[in-house]
Amino acid sequence: MEAVFGLLLMLLSVSHGVETTCDVRQKNGSQCYGALGGAVDLQLMDRTPERFEIHKNATKILLWKNNRFDLNMNPDKYSFTPNDGMLRISNLNRSDTDEYKLQIRNSDGALLEDRTLRLSIQAPVSSARLVTECLSQGEMRVSCSSEGGDSPQYSWTLGGHTLTEDKLLSGNHETDNITLRQDVEGVLVCSVNNHVSHFNVSQKISTCVFINCTDSNGTRITQWMFAASDTLCVEPKTTSTTPDTTVVMAGLLAALVFFLVVGGAVMYALKKKKTNQLEAEEGDEQELTYADVRIKQRGPVQQRANPEEVEYGQIKFSERPRRTVEPREDDCVYAKVR
Repeated sequence: MEAVFGLLLMLLSVSHGVETTCDVRQKNGSQCYGALGGAVDLQLMDRTPERFEIHKNATKILLWKNNRFDLNMNPDKYSFTPNDGMLRISNLNRSDTDEYKLQIRNSDGALLEDRTLRLSIQAPVSSARLVTECLSQGEMRVSCSSEGGDSPQYSWTLGGHTLTEDKLLSGNHETDNITLRQDVEGVLVCSVNNHVSHFNVSQKISTCVFINCTDSNGTRITQWMFAASDTLCVEPKTTSTTPDTTVVMAGLLAALVFFLVVGGAVMYALKKKKTNQLEAEEGDEQELTYADVRIKQRGPVQQRANPEEVEYGQIKFSERPRRTVEPREDDCVYAKVR
């Protein structure tokens, strides 16, 4: 379809013609350009002299003398308007590329002025298109191709500004192929022109993303592509700016699990230690202080069943202010017996 459209534009250019103008007044050796199939107007002089001749290479194609044309080889090809000194060459073809000479003479035929010009015929640019491709590291290669133009020149803009070196990985803003860095996006315009025509083509570009998914046929797809044009995946896909993002996420998850386990172990150890301290404190909350116990020997008594009488001193308890703890049955504390 694009080829047909380009051919249609080319045919329209040929049928309607592209007109160009070249001013060669008071200048020798001028370079002029005409569009293939079109016409070129050559501004030769400000006013028409009494006599002048125009030669194509060594062939005389026009002679003006006594206010009329004495020689006009092809009226359909060449025309001259005396009022403005303009020479028109119509239906331009490749053979019209040549050197042309203007000779101005007086009424006696003496040469007053001799000027030359070079006319080059070029095919105009009829169309252009952009081709984009994501590369292995997320960069983008862009090529600009034109149809029908001779000696095309290229220039690039991004977002309305000339494409600068910091956006380019390779190439420059005057070539037909460039490589953009990974983070470049926006409206990219390629301008194609030569001396007889100019054509622009634009495209909104987005960054490349890495796709890791399965298509409808069950084929695994792992490649860089434009996020906006991704229609291959039939399952949730992994997109990232680098293929190693999955590995990084797995490492972060493992580190999180490790810190959770270590944190739990530390909290358990602290809780166990606190429990042991509380049990130790409960065992030490109550202390017994015994007074001296003295045994006195009494005199003879009638009852032999109690030969001795024990006298006890005062027993004191020292309590801590927290709470009273009942002594255990198997705890034995012995006083000093004298």
